[in-house]
Amino acid sequence: MPKWLLAFWGPVILLVGPSPHVNGSCSEGNSVFASFSASSARGRGAARLAAGTLVAGLAAGLLGAGTATAADDTGTGPSQGGATATIAGLKTYGAAVIRGASGEQQVSAGLFEMSVEGGGTLQTYCVDIHTPTQKDARYHETSWSGTSLGTNDNAGRIRWILHHSYPQVNDLAALAKKAGVRGRLTEQDAAAGTQVAVWRYSDDVDVDALDPQAEQLADYLHRSARNEAEPRASLSLDPPAVSGRPGERLGPVTVRTDARSVTVAPPADAATSGVRIVDRDGKAVASAVDGSRLYFEVPEDAPADTAELTVHASTTVPVGRAFASDSRSQTQVLAGSSESTVSATAGATWAETGAIPAVSARENCAKGGVDLTATNPGDTPFTFEVAGLKYTVAAGASRTVTVPLSEDRAYDFTVHGPDGFEKRFTGLLDCRTRAAETGTATQTLTDPSPTPLAGAPDDTNLAETGASTATPWIAGTAIALVALGGAGLVIVRRRH
Repeated sequence: MPKWLLAFWGPVILLVGPSPHVNGSCSEGNSVFASFSASSARGRGAARLAAGTLVAGLAAGLLGAGTATAADDTGTGPSQGGATATIAGLKTYGAAVIRGASGEQQVSAGLFEMSVEGGGTLQTYCVDIHTPTQKDARYHETSWSGTSLGTNDNAGRIRWILHHSYPQVNDLAALAKKAGVRGRLTEQDAAAGTQVAVWRYSDDVDVDALDPQAEQLADYLHRSARNEAEPRASLSLDPPAVSGRPGERLGPVTVRTDARSVTVAPPADAATSGVRIVDRDGKAVASAVDGSRLYFEVPEDAPADTAELTVHASTTVPVGRAFASDSRSQTQVLAGSSESTVSATAGATWAETGAIPAVSARENCAKGGVDLTATNPGDTPFTFEVAGLKYTVAAGASRTVTVPLSEDRAYDFTVHGPDGFEKRFTGLLDCRTRAAETGTATQTLTDPSPTPLAGAPDDTNLAETGASTATPWIAGTAIALVALGGAGLVIVRRRH
């Protein structure tokens, strides 16, 4: 093989294999590298097949990569604290059938499992049935207002279902009796029936469990559900940003948690800056409980600067808490939690004179954007610019403005103020289920991949999900790679 061709294929092999599906099912991707290596001993026919597979695999990988979104580490997300976890996939599930204008589609329905950063395991059901779950997607705990649950009048009924079914109710014989289920109810049936009941309220879709026992449970839960209040965060700091003058105690920042106690970590540079975390009496604080008020005590001679405190705890996350992904992966709602690590962060800004802003953000699905709250305890107005618009916060005042954003699109914007003030916010706004966006059935991918029901039309072609503005460029690149691969095969044949 010519050296230039080796130079081309070498990095391609490294790029392609092996990799997970990003926009699709949670099944593992194949190692194209293994196919290509093995082909070297099987003649030109195998080489052609492996090279074709390699190019196709790379094209698919690039198309999938175009749909994923990664948050920049230098940005600040609007999460208000709690658990952060990585989804591991479906663990206990059965089958369900979605009926729509495009025909019938069979999908997996049941409990997902997540691994919590710092320790712990979460069990969740998904909402937004028509959006795929991305393998190894990272999730953060959030309020309902930052998800499709925030605008769903039936969100409280979903929480009731979670409280009154599996795994919160793990006596399956008693659950079957209460639900009037005829026959034995297995864990798989219970998980599938619960997920189907959740989907009926979260997505307003025509969906049934395939197993009769699971369907009977789903009907009972759907029929019996009542409204319940949204659970509060497992751990949060309110407000997440404060400001003031050096020599003062900046705050208070109030701890909100279900944990028995939390550990308070001082600013990373506390030893050199002299900034301490104290209570209202000025006593240093190393631990706190629900309702504790924390303050940043800043030395009087400290130059204008910022600092950050973090609190950690171990607790069970309340049933019904929403979990949103950092990429385009379907929203989850908590059904069960082990003792898990949770955390929250708050920041402080200080200056001797002028405007002294504190800026925080919260996703607001009811308004279709991110709410920016700016407070200014300084002695001059604070004027800031975001998204091409200017806003002013008077001295000693506070103001909240909404930055409108596109649905299902990653956002990355910076608040600019005087004297070089900048604060960046990144994330992804996911406020509507896919069915609510389109009004039609679209592709549904879970773990494992859905398969059409027997007897369903062969030409059922549900709409592609997760597309991005980079798709045309990626498609062009894939075509170019196919062409290069073909040229490489021709050269190999001539050399042989």
